[in-house]
Amino acid sequence: MNILVTGCNGQLGNEIQLLEREYPQHQWFNTDVQELDITDVNAIRQFVLEHQIDGIINCAAYTAVDKAEEQEELCTKLNAEAPAYLASAVGSRGGWMIQISTDYVFDGTSHVPYVEDDDTCPNSVYGRTKLVGELNVQKLCEKSMIIRTAWLYSTFGNNFVKTMIRLGKERSELGVIFDQIGTPTYAHDLAHVIMTVVRKGIVPGVYHFTNEGVISWYDFAKAIHRIAGIKTCHVRPLHTAEYPTPARRPHYSVLDKTKIKKVYGIEIPYWEDSLRDCIEKLKS
Repeated sequence: MNILVTGCNGQLGNEIQLLEREYPQHQWFNTDVQELDITDVNAIRQFVLEHQIDGIINCAAYTAVDKAEEQEELCTKLNAEAPAYLASAVGSRGGWMIQISTDYVFDGTSHVPYVEDDDTCPNSVYGRTKLVGELNVQKLCEKSMIIRTAWLYSTFGNNFVKTMIRLGKERSELGVIFDQIGTPTYAHDLAHVIMTVVRKGIVPGVYHFTNEGVISWYDFAKAIHRIAGIKTCHVRPLHTAEYPTPARRPHYSVLDKTKIKKVYGIEIPYWEDSLRDCIEKLKS
């Protein structure tokens, strides 16, 4: 197959590129904005036709959650319109598409893990645009799969894990939110699942994927410092109200992963095991 990966310079895109060598039977087209502007519908159509693209893994997105409140037009272009262009182009060829989405499509008021068909109710520009992107992809590409994830981190790019390690070394004290609950996702694990989907074939629909377990951002920060061997920084718990942000965060965004485990026969690593793996790689 000829497979287009967008957003290849991001956390997930980089992790996918590391795995591509294990699938030499496919031709991989790794692009970021320099190679392909996904907000340009004509450029996408031309690229898909010229390279005879059979499938698209869309890792590209506008993810600056707070800036999105001011940059709604740009956020809409990248998160809602661009996925539609990609889905239409590959769908018209009978191809498939994997669209990466987010826990932000929910409002976070639940107290039990969200399943795929729970009512969506985003309360931020980021969440609303990602939801529209999901709907566009499903409408325009019959063989499409939406994977919602949360709290993504990796050895690549900027993320919470790297920030906590850096600040832990720079500061003697740090405040971290304790009343927002969810599950971290190691982008390396998500990339493996995406490759499993490519290997076994698209079963259309919406799926959830994070690592296993449930924690707060505060607990996550404490674990990062413990595993990284940072002992000189005191991490104290903060209420959300003590750290106001332009975009509202979901207070509870645990995703139920039963569906993807059943359909694809996968086992999902525990969040702390994956965190340990990531920090070991960062050390080396």
